[in-house]
Amino acid sequence: EVQLVESGGGLVHPGGSLRLSCVTSGFRFDMFSMSWVRQAPGKGFEWVSGINLEGGSTFYADSVKGRFTISRDNAKNTLYLQLNNLKTEDTAMYYCAAVRRRWCSRSLDTYEYWGQGTQVTVSS
Repeated sequence: EVQLVESGGGLVHPGGSLRLSCVTSGFRFDMFSMSWVRQAPGKGFEWVSGINLEGGSTFYADSVKGRFTISRDNAKNTLYLQLNNLKTEDTAMYYCAAVRRRWCSRSLDTYEYWGQGTQVTVSS
């Protein structure tokens, strides 16, 4: 059974930090590129960041570039997202997603596996 389980979300003040994790099982993690995707209240899904299957290349949406850092540990089948200098507009449910390609995609309909999400709320 394929599982992607996100954790690490929470309530933080603007300027704060969080580290999200996505622990996976049931598929060859090292054969999948991974992304983080978010959905803010009342809005559509937004691709946030992606990493290729080896972990050597990372990509970011302009809205988070310089503040978020994506990484992966293929030995632990785990994806991470470090969120720094959080803003109120970062409030969203954050999902990890997997696609069996060498390179990640910003097109959300290409992703084969999704987690259930972890809530990030940024508020003063």
